[in-house]
Amino acid sequence: MEQAKEWTVRIEIEETDGQTRAAARVHNRDNEISGHGVARRNPRDTEVPEIGDELAVARALSDLAHQLFDATVGDIEALTHRHAQVAER
Repeated sequence: MEQAKEWTVRIEIEETDGQTRAAARVHNRDNEISGHGVARRNPRDTEVPEIGDELAVARALSDLAHQLFDATVGDIEALTHRHAQVAER
């Protein structure tokens, strides 16, 4: 029987002194993995907070994705006792 699963990703954004930091955390039944991203506004650029938010979140999600790939490879290697590679598509 198929079983539906749900993972929750929580994104937190913090802005201070022209810098936006984002943390993306995914929770599954075993653990939590966090990705982090930063965006810095050039002082000559117009202040548009949404752009900093988008960039910092994109970087945090990218970091999170890479960590999930690494965790997957580690899990496969632990089971097979062989070197594994997972393609990022």
